[in-house]
Amino acid sequence: MLTEINPKLPMRNKAITRDFYLNKLGFQEFGSADYDGYLMVQKDSIQIHFFEFKELDPKENYGQVYIRTDDIEALYHFVKDKNVNSTELEHKLWMQREFSILDPDSNLLTFGQNLF
Repeated sequence: MLTEINPKLPMRNKAITRDFYLNKLGFQEFGSADYDGYLMVQKDSIQIHFFEFKELDPKENYGQVYIRTDDIEALYHFVKDKNVNSTELEHKLWMQREFSILDPDSNLLTFGQNLF
């Protein structure tokens, strides 16, 4: 049986990725080992893993994650207060309120909450 999913996204520089997720998005580092070329972060009940890909061209990166939340307003204001560039918070036709951000390597993170 499937129990959870932990997406793996590319990163060019571990220190920059760690700083963005910990200091801008409020994640915490997960795990006790500092693995070379690998990073794991968590916030609430989700984890995102990153693998080193130094040759990554951010303009050609299609890494994407959709993250559901139960308080989209608070998350949106948290991100804005941290001066993270994001799309506007919008009502979508598929009955979601959503906004998106790009991390330093152009991985697209979309945050959504059900409208019903």
